[in-house]
Amino acid sequence: MKRFSVAGDRSAFFSWLCFLRSDSRRFKEFIEIDMFTKYRVKSEYVTLAASALLCLLYNQKFWTTFISATGGWTMSGAALIGFSFIIIVILFNACLTLVSFRYMLKPVLVVLFLLTSIAAYFTDQYGATIDKSMMQNVLETDVREASELFSYSLATTVIFLGVVPAAIVIATKIDYGNWREGLARKFLIISVSCMALALFVFAFYKTLAPAFRQHRELRYLLAPTNYIQAINGVRKMKAARQGVVTPLGTDARKSSAWVQNPRKTVTLIILGETARAANFSLNGYARQTNPMLGQRNDLFNFTNVQSCGTATAVSVPCVFSSLGRENFTDEKAGSQQGLMAVLKYAQFSLLWRNNNSGCKGTCEGVEYEDLSIPEPGSSFCGTDECFDERLLAGLEKRIAAADSDLVVVLHQKGSHGPAYWRRYPAKFARFGPACQSTMFSECSTESIVSAYDNTVLYTDYVIDQAIRLLSEHREIDSSLIYFADHGESLGEKNLFLHGAPYVISPIEQRHVPLMVWMSDGFQKRINLDAACLTARRDTALSHDNIFHSILGMLQIQTKVYNPTLDLFAGCTHAR
Repeated sequence: MKRFSVAGDRSAFFSWLCFLRSDSRRFKEFIEIDMFTKYRVKSEYVTLAASALLCLLYNQKFWTTFISATGGWTMSGAALIGFSFIIIVILFNACLTLVSFRYMLKPVLVVLFLLTSIAAYFTDQYGATIDKSMMQNVLETDVREASELFSYSLATTVIFLGVVPAAIVIATKIDYGNWREGLARKFLIISVSCMALALFVFAFYKTLAPAFRQHRELRYLLAPTNYIQAINGVRKMKAARQGVVTPLGTDARKSSAWVQNPRKTVTLIILGETARAANFSLNGYARQTNPMLGQRNDLFNFTNVQSCGTATAVSVPCVFSSLGRENFTDEKAGSQQGLMAVLKYAQFSLLWRNNNSGCKGTCEGVEYEDLSIPEPGSSFCGTDECFDERLLAGLEKRIAAADSDLVVVLHQKGSHGPAYWRRYPAKFARFGPACQSTMFSECSTESIVSAYDNTVLYTDYVIDQAIRLLSEHREIDSSLIYFADHGESLGEKNLFLHGAPYVISPIEQRHVPLMVWMSDGFQKRINLDAACLTARRDTALSHDNIFHSILGMLQIQTKVYNPTLDLFAGCTHAR
């Protein structure tokens, strides 16, 4: 038996090491060949594996919708699904091949895995479809609103689908080949991919084309292409905003009858948030969510109103512009003044009171009060946010101090989700049990709806309190108009929240409440035919009517006023 000699083995080791060190080139080659090279993965395999993972693990909602749209799991359907998977993987792989260079591929993959894990969570959890308007809404949402969407479920998803794959990418040693060889391989892969895509799409066009035409939401569900396109759209939109803002309604003035009336006027514009008309008992909802407003015989309620968008970032700029939904783009709205500027030209005093995430650019040049920040000791505020009653706090003094006709916008927090239970004080928790989680998977649909209905109940109270405040000033002719920016999905078609692309959005996200109240003095001032206005209760209206109706209600004369879109036109007899 051979004996082990420490001294002999140590001597041999040092002799071997000295031999290697005597030739640095040989030592370097040894290190690269034996310790690194055999563990390196060709960049082509990395991009292909990443493409397959992105397609398979991060697009659950896309595939369930796609399978349903193409007829389900049949023999022919299975073949279509399989080839569609291959088409998407080839497309993803071709795109990643374009960036598969040293110092570029790893950062791109890390960012993709992290962002796509977040997109996948919201798509699967809430049925969210991601387009430009949704991305704009995300980027313009304040920290407090965004924090409501964070949960341990989101953290778990990001860790397993984002952090872990990103860590693997960072740890993987990638073989990019030499410069010329790498370019040749990339050119070959992209060329073959283009030919394969053309062949597969041509072979299945008759089936794929109808599916994507009838189910347009598919393009907004496929990650990461959905949020990449959305971010690019927002980027282009922001760049287009940088132009000169064109004045609007500089000729605006009050009618002679208005000017000659010595009584001061106050108009409250209450901008509701995420209020769907279907859950207002004023519109026939079974639950009594409007017990206070429902008792009023001096309220004009309109039941058939469509919003301009399905998210605040779109609807608010749209409703305060003169463009109308068909002509509205954020670029156009950003390049011209809106309603508040026209009111200012007409010599109205203006005030914007906010309990939301800003005015989305519509209150430029207007006195602005941000009441969304909690104030220590305030009975209307909690630790993180304030209730909408705070919008009325101190308003009576502002009205009394006004020395001219006053228009005040009150921008509510309203029914913004998913934390509906935080939108109302405990005494308004009438309907229950109410969901008290931002993870809707932990709640029944009934409890989600109950929490939402409590927000509507509270909005009913806030509006009624605003009317009572105005009614107390009998020396002032006052009016109030309330409308919501958009609606909300509460589980219909397995969709929650809002922000769906308008063209495929469900009615629940577009059907919004609209109501008007006027004091007796205000009705006499504009010579209102109340019966005429009441008869328009069920008339088809939209956000397009708001701009011109407010001008009509305040009897403002300007070339930008369109009487065909004025809700009050024909029901008043003085301008």
